[in-house]
Amino acid sequence: MEDDPVRIPINGELDLHTFRPSEVEPLLEDYFEACLEKGIHTVRVIHGKGTGKLKKKVHSVLSRHRLVKSFSDAAENAGGWGATRVMLKTSSQSGS
Repeated sequence: MEDDPVRIPINGELDLHTFRPSEVEPLLEDYFEACLEKGIHTVRVIHGKGTGKLKKKVHSVLSRHRLVKSFSDAAENAGGWGATRVMLKTSSQSGS
């Protein structure tokens, strides 16, 4: 049962609380592609405040991700430093 795929709604909000740091990179890749297919260009990635380890991993992936135009801490009313707002590139910006 542990290997069953997790169904994640593609709505521009990705909550990473149930995922391990090692799962973050492929998860973000798949989620961003799915968002772009639906015309979603702004994503809120919720990593929580905790120790900051997950946020650091997320920011590391985002800083070199081919589909990411920019990212920053979410607004205070959208999670503040416990979430990251990601702007995705349009298809013309990503070269696809």
